[in-house]
Amino acid sequence: MDFLYNKGLTMILTMGAVFMFALVIMSVLSRAFETYQEKYVVKSMTDLSDMFLFIDGRQLLILNISITAMFVVFGLLFLGMFYTILLSVLGFFTPMLIVKLFRKRRLKKFNMQLVDSLVAMSNAFKAGLSFPQAIEQVAQESDAPLSQEFGLFVREVKLGVPLDEGLLAMAERVGCEDLDLVVTATVISRQLGGNMAEMFDTIAATIRERFRLEGKIKALTSQGKMQGWIVAALPLLLGLVLNWMRPDLMEPMFDHWFGYVVVVFIALLEFLGIFFIRKIVNINV
Repeated sequence: MDFLYNKGLTMILTMGAVFMFALVIMSVLSRAFETYQEKYVVKSMTDLSDMFLFIDGRQLLILNISITAMFVVFGLLFLGMFYTILLSVLGFFTPMLIVKLFRKRRLKKFNMQLVDSLVAMSNAFKAGLSFPQAIEQVAQESDAPLSQEFGLFVREVKLGVPLDEGLLAMAERVGCEDLDLVVTATVISRQLGGNMAEMFDTIAATIRERFRLEGKIKALTSQGKMQGWIVAALPLLLGLVLNWMRPDLMEPMFDHWFGYVVVVFIALLEFLGIFFIRKIVNINV
């Protein structure tokens, strides 16, 4: 009788402990999911809306989960557990990387269009147009993304937003250093007076010269960047080749925790190497 009582008490305590542990895990996962929605989903939606791409947060969340699940299934079917974990991490961050890539490409295109738009606005000033008229004319004649940003600025001004406030909002929305320079110079020139046509010609020439220097520096540092990526990819490629040619030599490393520690340590050193190489060859103009 005492044995049954002790056994029943042990089962009750074990179930209670498992239940409390499950509650703690669910609470941690719930907070992590809320943090993920606030920091990742909201930021991605903001970046997309700044690029005039309006996507529902639930659609972005479903896309992220679908890509992660697809990578996990692929890893479980064709690769081992270690590569499945790597693919799951990659799939989780893939949508965010895609958003950053599109934003970077859009910003680069905007920078290239900005130089020609400054020259066009300078010619418009020489023809006697005002600043709102000049920027509206450039918005109508340009392609996206410059036409989208300038067109939104023109609509805001027509709705009653002060011109300086609209310029500052556009600069904050685009996140372009060259546009920040143009906006700052325009606001100061409007407040203190000055020849805006000559000012825009000078800014356009400065931006063109910076583009020339950036292209020259990029050409000189491209070899160092390529060497960094090749050296960083060699251990991974060598491991895949050895795993394909002699899997019996690679399997013992993943049968013990020490092998995973070695792999994590190697991956950490690889990331540090890539980071320092990019810091060395990354020169801001």
